Amino acid sequence: MENRKRPFGAVSTPDDSFKTPEKRVSVVRLQDYDYMQWGVDETCRYLRREGLEEWEDAFKAQKVTGVSLRLLNDEDLEKIGIKCLGDRQKILHSLRKLRQKVAELNKVFNDPIHGHVELHPLLIKIIDTPQFQRLRNLKQLGGAYFVFPGASHNRFEHSIGVGHLAGRLVQALNERQPELLISCRDILCVQIAGLCHDLGHGPFSHLFDGKFIPRARPGINWKHETASLAMFDYLVEDNNLRPVMEQHGLVLPEDLDFIKEQIAGPLDNKPAQGKWRYKGRPEDKSFLYEIVANKRNGIDVDKWDYFARDCYHLGIQNNFDHRRFLKFARVCDVDGQKHICTRDKEVGNLYDMFHTRNCLHRRAYQHKVGNIIEMMITEAFLKADKHIQVEGSKGKMFTLSTAIDDMVAYTKLTDHVFEQILNSSSSELAEARQILHNIVCRRLYKCLGQTQADKPIIVSQDKIHSWEADLATSIPENNPPDICLQPEDFVVNVINLDYGMKEKNPINNVQFYCKDDPDKAIRIRKNQVSKLLPEKFAEQLIRVHFKKTDERSLEAAKKQFVQWCMDNNFSKPQNGDIIAPELTPLKASWANNNEGEDGEGCSSREVPNPSRNGQKGRKTLTY
Repeated sequence: MENRKRPFGAVSTPDDSFKTPEKRVSVVRLQDYDYMQWGVDETCRYLRREGLEEWEDAFKAQKVTGVSLRLLNDEDLEKIGIKCLGDRQKILHSLRKLRQKVAELNKVFNDPIHGHVELHPLLIKIIDTPQFQRLRNLKQLGGAYFVFPGASHNRFEHSIGVGHLAGRLVQALNERQPELLISCRDILCVQIAGLCHDLGHGPFSHLFDGKFIPRARPGINWKHETASLAMFDYLVEDNNLRPVMEQHGLVLPEDLDFIKEQIAGPLDNKPAQGKWRYKGRPEDKSFLYEIVANKRNGIDVDKWDYFARDCYHLGIQNNFDHRRFLKFARVCDVDGQKHICTRDKEVGNLYDMFHTRNCLHRRAYQHKVGNIIEMMITEAFLKADKHIQVEGSKGKMFTLSTAIDDMVAYTKLTDHVFEQILNSSSSELAEARQILHNIVCRRLYKCLGQTQADKPIIVSQDKIHSWEADLATSIPENNPPDICLQPEDFVVNVINLDYGMKEKNPINNVQFYCKDDPDKAIRIRKNQVSKLLPEKFAEQLIRVHFKKTDERSLEAAKKQFVQWCMDNNFSKPQNGDIIAPELTPLKASWANNNEGEDGEGCSSREVPNPSRNGQKGRKTLTY
């Protein structure tokens, strides 16, 4: 057994008896692992080490490198002059041993979504850092876990899944199209980008960068991708990973730039008309930037993993199978650049993919109770912000909202801040603590309803505050006079739903190919697919929530919400006829239940009704 563990070429001597061999084994194994980086000389050294030096000249003559070793078969060996079958089998056996040693160095994870996942040793080095392990304590779906009991998964396993899928896609392209000249460096960088793309998320994921930071620090334009780049740099430096990366064949700083560009786009934000803006890879490898975060059409491995993983934990059916996309993906030239394309027959499946995204937002990500809980957590964080102190670099202290400026401090921020506030005894945190206690005890704000405007509205904080003030004064004539609601009792939440590219159809930016000419890219328009596809690809929902929970205030608030919708010409809330049956008939455009469907129904017009508390009212005349 000991002989089997001894590295190739290692010879025991009496002086070795008191020396531990681990360091020597590690060096040899690292060299063997990176055999695809070998040139001709390293390949010949391996032949000598294996006792195959008599064919060294044949390998030199054919300039066989490490990349070639991966593809060598019996027929290739015969072509380069190794005529004896036994000799060819001997060489192939040695190559199989080399590949097996490589496989043994990978670490295997058993993932509920992707099964057994093998990861490169460099990826394991990254995973085994405090900056990456922090992702174990960040819920993937934020406040949705308070609504969906199974949604307990974290950014940690999602990131591993994205790293795995990134490797699967780039390797599938490499095997299908060797002419793309995808190197093992490219593959490794793409996997690292997938693994590290979410390093910058804060407590409760999108709640932090989408709700908390914009209100805590309204003057800055900050996204979690920005923090992902800073956290990645900090991870590499803090754990001294540069030498390890170079050992595995990465070229620094070029490959570090490539990894970061895949996460957040070009590092130089200055527009360069007609010029290639990326530094990590040349334009002939533009397709590599479409794997982890596809800015062109949104079809990327990040979505593939969270579709599958979120659906699994939410108990929702996933209608998109990324494994089928992997079978048909290939690279084609499009206007001088190389882009990832798929078969023309897959266009319907891609519409299903974006439909799945929309369904997940409607049923889970924008669930009304989940949104209320995240709203309450945000308010608690805002009240606690100045009183939470996190130590950063050089002993400097940061608050909850300023920790994003220092990665040492930011590494310490996780979902645990919820329990930190909830279990605190500080009087300064009393208000924040009470809000979180209400969440735990399920004393939540109430959703008054949902409505829509005729056209999308540009929404600002001033607009939100204006609406909240209007809600407080939209008092129907039959509301109890002893109930007086204030603007701060209402919370307006505007939700933008789309297929990933706002009002645009993302499929218009997808390129396809036909089996008759797999190298020619084509576009497929919506009218070539089906007449049952969406006419619009974005909409805006306006939800109104109410902070008080007593029955009389809640009933009055619901009626004021319906009156407010009438005054602003918004759509009738779904439960409008139930909560305010005396009001909804007064709105002429709400009278036709089939409006917008078949155009039938009685016609009506509105005339002023001056009876509502001295405000403008309406009554309906029907013909």
